[in-house]
Amino acid sequence: MKASDLFVKALEKEGVEYVFGLPGEENLDILDSIRKSDKIKFVLTRHEQGAGFMAATYGRLTGKAGVCMSTLGPGATNMVTPAAYAQLGAMPLVIISGQKPIKKSKQGNFQIIDVVEMMKPLTKFTEQVTNGDKITAITREAFRLAQEERPGAVHIEFPEDIAKEEVENPQLFEVVTIEMPHATPNAIRKASEIIKASKMPLLLIGAGANRKSACAALKRFVDTIGIPFFNTQMGKGIIDERHPLYIGTAALSDNDFVHEAIKNADVIINVGHDTIEKPPFFMHPDDERNVIHLNFFPAEIDEVYFPQLNVIGDISTSINSLTESLQPIAKSWNTDFFMNIKEHVQKRLSKYEEDDRFPILPQRSVKVIRDMLPDDGIVTLDNGIYKIWFARNYPAYVANGLLLDNALATMSAGLPSAMMVSELYPDKKVVSINGDGGFMMNSQELETAVRLNLNLVVIILNDNAYGMIQWKQEKENLDKYSLDFNNPDFVKYAESFGAKGYRPESVSDFKRDLETSLQTDGVHLIDLAVDYSLNHEILNVLLKEYSEDIKK
Repeated sequence: MKASDLFVKALEKEGVEYVFGLPGEENLDILDSIRKSDKIKFVLTRHEQGAGFMAATYGRLTGKAGVCMSTLGPGATNMVTPAAYAQLGAMPLVIISGQKPIKKSKQGNFQIIDVVEMMKPLTKFTEQVTNGDKITAITREAFRLAQEERPGAVHIEFPEDIAKEEVENPQLFEVVTIEMPHATPNAIRKASEIIKASKMPLLLIGAGANRKSACAALKRFVDTIGIPFFNTQMGKGIIDERHPLYIGTAALSDNDFVHEAIKNADVIINVGHDTIEKPPFFMHPDDERNVIHLNFFPAEIDEVYFPQLNVIGDISTSINSLTESLQPIAKSWNTDFFMNIKEHVQKRLSKYEEDDRFPILPQRSVKVIRDMLPDDGIVTLDNGIYKIWFARNYPAYVANGLLLDNALATMSAGLPSAMMVSELYPDKKVVSINGDGGFMMNSQELETAVRLNLNLVVIILNDNAYGMIQWKQEKENLDKYSLDFNNPDFVKYAESFGAKGYRPESVSDFKRDLETSLQTDGVHLIDLAVDYSLNHEILNVLLKEYSEDIKK
């Protein structure tokens, strides 16, 4: 059997449905083998980053490794950011890159760099295939590591001449499911004792808890035990945020309302969070509260995070065990202060939700989008200042209802991730929120979205600047400098790709255009002028003052 055919058979064995990529001449044998597969769909993108971000999002949403492919040299270097995106964000991803023949020189060192060495610090596993007989073992190991907790990126380099080889005795390895070990009874007992001794415990839900079984276990825990909870940005929606014990999302690292709750808690049960995601709070050596780290893997000790207890094992099993252990004393906590925090959060977050000034305030845009989407609608975010407003103000009703990255926090991943969501869930309403800066970094993927016949609404929050960094300049009392730019006509730009473009001139126009876009098939782009003038006053000045008021 030809080596490239064997490789595709190994991918099929792993359950691969898609390969996203931009191939080159070094991948042509693999591409032809994919062509002959009736199980794998090849999705051509306009940039390797688009392929990598789509594949990583597939992994994030399904738990199965997404697969992307590039050629050698510059194609492989363009996969660096998606590799880091998946590695830091715990998204299972397999990257395949081509390479010149390794048994004889074809073109000297033209385009050749050491991609395997380059990928080492960015992946869990990286290896060059040097013999056709090793293909299936390398593939099985790559997928195992990509999907095993903590999930992440892996890389396989496939030289052109190896792909052409004939493999005499091909062997396909069975995909063996690995069950996560359970936390020890002693760890559960210690955690239960710490929680029972507390008066004001608080539950933190992070991205690692975003597994279906863990979602159900956490809801049962909160309903049964009655402990108030908050979440990280990547933990939004794991429990429906309309729950009466939800007090808010830690969109900032300090000086927000939820941080007053954190300061007053005597125990924090930290489920599924690690410090790779931006820390939602900082621990200090003189803290009196206990922090319980409950996760698939031990806490990585950091100067801002050093929990007193690790409960390591399958999250859902650990939570179910804690629920059984704590049930006799359920609902005996002092929650008055936390519920007061919740009232402050709701009061302050709603202040500008009905403000119809235009250009639109980010808070108002969040309210309009939430009101118009069904409960199971999905919003994906790129990275920018608006991410803070959506994390704080957008109530997520389902897991992955608000999809964002707060680990690598790269710009330009928002549109490709939304495209993957739309491809996987064609019956759901999908809205992609982008800043004008981040959108232009991968805007060419609009053509891919149109070619795939996706149903997708792309909203560009347009301020003609890198607004997040301008906010940081103002926060640091620096002069506004060198962050403004000019944008193309986004309506014409969208139409040039075959999408439908809109440019509302009022909030009512925006509502109308969004409603039309959501109810009409195809790719729709809304160029929405946004007013960020209140960012500094609210997030840097007033928020700290409001938080101080809670203490009084």
